[in-house]
Amino acid sequence: MAMSDPLGDMLTRIRNGQMAEKSVIECPFSKLRENVCKVLVDEGFIRAYKVEDRENNKKVLLIELKYAEGRGVIRQIDRVSKPGRRVYTSMKDMKRFYNGLGVLVVSTPRGVMADHQARAANVGGEVLCQVF
Repeated sequence: MAMSDPLGDMLTRIRNGQMAEKSVIECPFSKLRENVCKVLVDEGFIRAYKVEDRENNKKVLLIELKYAEGRGVIRQIDRVSKPGRRVYTSMKDMKRFYNGLGVLVVSTPRGVMADHQARAANVGGEVLCQVF
């Protein structure tokens, strides 16, 4: 059966992996997932990610989770724009998440980026998820 929300699935795997105190989790590869992982690495929420080839030309994302003082660095990770309700925002209307301590991951015409990068580039787009 086809997955209706692949990005939501990846975020849930990250959330569950941190609750189970896993060091590495894996999820199926897609370019959107890889771009979101790149933003999470740049913002310091995950340690690293790697794309690995498997049999039958399948690719897998291996995501290395990050912990500080025995606790997961990601305290909250939620999907904002869902398949049933897309959420778009302009640069002017983009809210700060946790007063700037959290990050909104935004899909813009210039690629997937964090909210502060989107404000600096003066672009808006679809708010994919919020991380704190």
